[in-house]
Amino acid sequence: MESSMKISFAQKMRAYFDLTKFRLSLTVVFSSCFGYSLYSSNINVLNLLIFGLAAFCITAAANIINQIKEIELDKLMTRTLSRPLPSGRLSISEAAIFGMLLGAFGFCTIAFIFNFSAGLLSLLSLILYGFVYTPLKRVGPIAVAVGALPGAFPPMIGWVAASGHFGLEPGILFAIQFFWQFPHFWAIAWVLDDDYKKAGFKLLPSKGGKDLNSAIQIMIYTLFLLPLCWVPYYLEMTRIDSAVVAMLCGILFLAQTLYLMKERTKKAAMGLMFGSFLYLPIVQIAYLMNKF
Repeated sequence: MESSMKISFAQKMRAYFDLTKFRLSLTVVFSSCFGYSLYSSNINVLNLLIFGLAAFCITAAANIINQIKEIELDKLMTRTLSRPLPSGRLSISEAAIFGMLLGAFGFCTIAFIFNFSAGLLSLLSLILYGFVYTPLKRVGPIAVAVGALPGAFPPMIGWVAASGHFGLEPGILFAIQFFWQFPHFWAIAWVLDDDYKKAGFKLLPSKGGKDLNSAIQIMIYTLFLLPLCWVPYYLEMTRIDSAVVAMLCGILFLAQTLYLMKERTKKAAMGLMFGSFLYLPIVQIAYLMNKF
């Protein structure tokens, strides 16, 4: 019989907070709001805040689906043992109800306050992450390609929510974040490989795992970011200064992948992982600062 351990009200609220993966969700919200803000220089702050809240709810709902489906696997890994579900601080039914409420609120807010196209994109992102990417993590590195799709949706959803239409502009925002996902995911997979193996996750691109072949494939995907970073400038989405900043960041990011190819150590992978955390927000902020 499903049950959650007896804890205080404050501990229960903390468990619900932890279930949202707050910091991870905030990075998605930042990326979504970046796409929303890049569309126009005349931003309605209240609308931006409402959109950010809805984006957070959709992202948190996807994270909750992921944790429900992986509860038994999370019990096997040191990194995830203390999460609300494997630790027993919340029951599956509590998490499911919370996730459904967040997802419904997020979708309805985006679809009916902004536009239905953006709402459908957010719903598709949730489905791909929670129900397609999550089970594929034990199948092989195809999971990374599938996970890169919902991972790249946020800036595109933001642009579509603000503009009401698709086009080359939201497409290039999607493309930049899509190719960034591969070195980002694989650097994390390299660092956490031992823990991931306990749960049967197979995310590194090479069958040999942490080898030269994996490092080369990480480097190849990073190369795509160098030409892509110039496209927003050519589409007149921003000015040339931001393209130069993005190019410099891309070169530094590429240098980290070359270092990983040379060393093939956890330390080098960790450097690349932190580099990936910095690359995306710096480039997005540069685009925004040059916009206004």
